[in-house]
Amino acid sequence: MTDIPDHLISLECAAEAERAKLAGLAGEAYDAQWHAWRSAADAVQAAVSAHAEAAQVDPREVERAVKDAVRRAQEDPAVE
Repeated sequence: MTDIPDHLISLECAAEAERAKLAGLAGEAYDAQWHAWRSAADAVQAAVSAHAEAAQVDPREVERAVKDAVRRAQEDPAVE
């Protein structure tokens, strides 16, 4: 898997940002944020599935490549 579209990376970053917001929340605030995170995560999965189908590749391969790309970007000190 070589080319990961930027929109997949952006969606994954957005989902991770929503997940990170769960820290320290409780009760209704947690529930609301959990739904926001799940919505973002579902959007990632739908986009990954669509890309994998269009490219005729295994969606697990696409998902792994997206997560690796996001992880590399977060480790890059120039990004911060």
